[in-house]
Amino acid sequence: MKELLGTDVYHLLGAFIIYSMLGWLLESIYMSFCNRKLTNRGFAKGPFCPIYGFGALGCYILFSPLRGNVFLLYLVGALSATIFEFLVGKCMLRIFGEIWWDYHDKPFNYKGIICLESTIAWGFYALGIVLFLHGRINHMIDSVSRKAGERLIFVILAVVILDYTIQLCRAFHVDVRSRKEWLVEKYRSFKARWY
Repeated sequence: MKELLGTDVYHLLGAFIIYSMLGWLLESIYMSFCNRKLTNRGFAKGPFCPIYGFGALGCYILFSPLRGNVFLLYLVGALSATIFEFLVGKCMLRIFGEIWWDYHDKPFNYKGIICLESTIAWGFYALGIVLFLHGRINHMIDSVSRKAGERLIFVILAVVILDYTIQLCRAFHVDVRSRKEWLVEKYRSFKARWY
């Protein structure tokens, strides 16, 4: 099996999906509580926030060597996640003209993109991912047969890609209906290569 960063691609993709869905769930619950109404914190319609998938995997891969020093793991996790959040916020501002979160009402915030409260939370997330969660995530992935897991990963990623494509087309005002024939031909070409 192909490996990437010391882990096989199957486990990386499975963990990415689980972290992305868990991140969406936790943030949607938290924001629903804060807003006192159901709130979908994802960009797309489905329960998926890829920033959490990338962030959690990056955290585990980069910081697991620090598991023996809890203080350093906390500090590096908090600072690096805050920097990551800031960079993502600046990219979103440049690409979409807006940021999908707002910390202006939080104390010790910087331009509403980052704040002390989140920085503190990121450190605890780093501890949780490296010391407790990632091993359980891998155990969960291994509890499903490999063949079923691969199919599930394929289906979930296909649905997520479709969902994000639709939302990006809406965000950039792309009229998909006028490009229907092109899309059908691309789909047939893709299907012919894989089946």
